[in-house]
Amino acid sequence: MAIFGTLTTVRRQTLPFPWLQPAFDYLDDLFTPGTAANDKIQLLTAGETFRRDLRDGNFALEQVYLTKPREQGVFETHRKYVDVQVIFQGEEFMEVTCPRKLTVREAYNPERDAIFYEDLAHAARLHLRVGDAAIYFPEDAHMGALQVSGPKLVRKTVIKVPLPAT
Repeated sequence: MAIFGTLTTVRRQTLPFPWLQPAFDYLDDLFTPGTAANDKIQLLTAGETFRRDLRDGNFALEQVYLTKPREQGVFETHRKYVDVQVIFQGEEFMEVTCPRKLTVREAYNPERDAIFYEDLAHAARLHLRVGDAAIYFPEDAHMGALQVSGPKLVRKTVIKVPLPAT
């Protein structure tokens, strides 16, 4: 089940999952002025994504984009990674639902670690602002980068955390 809220709240809710710690260590760095991560995300321009390899097989995708209309959004899920998505600047809507309610549009692509789905009109909607986080597990179909009130610039990091062996 997705976990979302302020970064502080999400960190507290995930204490039982120590395998998420590299993501939180990176986020501490990202939100500290003057660090390489903080400087880099602020220098990216709209449409750019920068991949930063982290420890333990984790990596961050620092993204800058304009939010899009709801009808341009696409639901996705992942199999190998958990998404830790955090808004650095701006705001956006994200939607989340159970993938069993969806119809597959594009089958699993192992290179992208993604399955894409047809739209669903009745998903839960999250409004994320600066410092808010959402963690999506394989059972969470999610759609992000949606406009709140017209296209706005968003700076976000998506940390890909490998699922622990069960």
